[in-house]
Amino acid sequence: MSFWKHDSAIVDEGAQLGEGSKVWHFAHVSAGARIGAGCSLGQGVYVGNDVRIGDKVRIQNNVSVYDAVTLEDDVFCGPSMVFTNVYNPRAAVARKAEYRRTLVKRGATLGANCTIVCGHVIGAYAFVGAGAVVQKDVPDFALVVGVPARRIGWMSRFGERLEFDAQGRARCPHTGDVYQLQDEGARCLLVTEGNLA
Repeated sequence: MSFWKHDSAIVDEGAQLGEGSKVWHFAHVSAGARIGAGCSLGQGVYVGNDVRIGDKVRIQNNVSVYDAVTLEDDVFCGPSMVFTNVYNPRAAVARKAEYRRTLVKRGATLGANCTIVCGHVIGAYAFVGAGAVVQKDVPDFALVVGVPARRIGWMSRFGERLEFDAQGRARCPHTGDVYQLQDEGARCLLVTEGNLA
C-alpha cells in the first residue's frame, strides 16, 4: 500500500490513492474515488465515488467531497467547508441524474466553512474567504468573500493579496511573480513567473 490510513478510516476496495497520501481518523473514501499523490484527508472527511482529486491536495477535517466534484493539484479545502452537487434538493425527489459538476482548479484555497454551490468553476489560485457562499464562477487569482461571495481583490500564487499600480501591474514580494489586470479589472493574468518554491 503506497498510501497511509489510520486504523479507524475506511478506504473501500477499488479506490485509488497515490504515493504518500494520508487518510486520517474516521475518514471514508468510496470505491470509485481517484486521489493523487501526497494528499492529506483530515478527520471525518468523506470522498464520493465520482470524485477526482489531484496531487498534494489538503482536505481539512469534516469536509465531504461529493460526487461530481473535481479538485486539481495543490487545492486547499479548509475545515468544515461544503460542496453541493444538487442545486434544488428535496428529500422526496430523486435527483441523482441532475448532479451539476464543480471544478476547483490548481492551487485554489477554499476557506473554513465556505459553501460552493454546485455547477461552478473556482479558478486557479483563487481564494475563497472563510464563510463565503459561492454562487457563480470565480476567476483565476480572485479573492472572494461574503454571502453571496463577491470579489474584493486578487491573490498571488503564494497566497498574498496583490497591490496594483496605476498601470494595473502587481508583483508578489515573495516569488517575484508579475500580474496584470485585463478587461477593465475583471481578470488577472500571471505574466511573469518567479520562484514559487
